Amino acid sequence: MNDDRSRPPAGGTGGTGGTGGTGGTGATVIGLDLGGTKIAAALFGPDGAILARHTRATPARDGAAAVLDALAGAATAVDPGRLATTLGIAAAGVVDPRTGMVTSATDSILGWAGTALGAGLADRTGYPVACDNDVRATAGPELAALTAQHPGRGSLLFVAVGTGVGGAVAVDGRMLHGASGLAGHLGHLSSPEAAGLPCTCGATGHLEVIASGPGIAAHYERLTGAPVDRLETVAARAALGDAAAVRAITTGAAATGRVLGGLANALGPNRVVVGGGVPRIGPLYGDALTAALTAELMPPLRGLVPRAPRFGADAAVLGAAALTTTLPLHHPGALR
Repeated sequence: MNDDRSRPPAGGTGGTGGTGGTGGTGATVIGLDLGGTKIAAALFGPDGAILARHTRATPARDGAAAVLDALAGAATAVDPGRLATTLGIAAAGVVDPRTGMVTSATDSILGWAGTALGAGLADRTGYPVACDNDVRATAGPELAALTAQHPGRGSLLFVAVGTGVGGAVAVDGRMLHGASGLAGHLGHLSSPEAAGLPCTCGATGHLEVIASGPGIAAHYERLTGAPVDRLETVAARAALGDAAAVRAITTGAAATGRVLGGLANALGPNRVVVGGGVPRIGPLYGDALTAALTAELMPPLRGLVPRAPRFGADAAVLGAAALTTTLPLHHPGALR
C-alpha cells in the first residue's frame, strides 16, 4: 500500500446529486484523469489512501472509441482485483455530468466532441461512472476544503492556465455546471488585450488567446517577428531583460487578473486559486496577475489575493474519485 496524503475530502466536491444516484462514502473508488497526452489512474481505498497508480499515453489521434478503450484499460490495470464499486473521471473538453456527454472539445483528442463518456466508459468497465470536466474535478478538493472552513457558504473561483485557460466556479458550497456543462470556461470570456485575435472556439478576442502558454508565446512572436518554440523560452528571455518577453508575459498575466477580478466582484468568492503550468514560470507572471486582480476588486473583497492550489499532482484523480459522491452515476448497459 502506498501511504499517500491525498485523500478524497469528506463531503465530496459540493456538486449536485442526480437521478442516477450517487456513490457512498467509505468505498473503494477509481479516479481517472484524461488529458490530451496522458491518462492517470488511481485506486482509492475506503480510508481515502491511494492503493495503486497507473499511467499510459492517451491515443488522442485514434478517435473517441480508442480513448474510451484506453481509459477502460487503465481502470483494469489499477484495479485488477475489482475492489472498486464506482469510477470517477476528470476529462478534457466540455463535459455535462448530468448526461455524461462531451458537449464540446478541441481537436487535442480527435473526435472527442459528442462522445458518450459516462455510458461508454461504464459499458466498457462494468463500473457505475461519474464524470466531469478536468478543471472542475481538480477544483473539487479545493471546494471541499473551503466549505469545511465556511460551512454552506464557501465560494471559489478557480482557474487553470496552461495550454488553454480552464476554470471552475462554486458559490455557497455548490459547484456550478451550467447548460451543457459550460460553467467555468473562463478562457472564453472577452479580453480587451485579445481584441481581434481568433480563438480555438471559433470566436475572437477571448482570454485564452492572450493568456494561455501558447497565447503568450504567440504574442511574443507578434511583438518581435521572431518565432519561439514554447513559453519557457519566452520566460528565459524575460529573465535576461528582453522587453518584448516581459511585455508578453505581463500582458497575459494582467489580462487573466482583470478577468478574475471582475468575476470576483460578480461572484464574491472566499478564495481565488490560480493553477496550471503557466503560473510556475515565476514572480513576473504572478505579480502582474495579482496587481491586475486587486485593482479590480470592490471594497469588501480588498483582502482577496490569488492563491496557489492546495493539492499537488494527485488533485485531478483525487477530484475524479470524489465525483462519485456528488454527481449522477451512469450505469453499465446504457448503450445497449
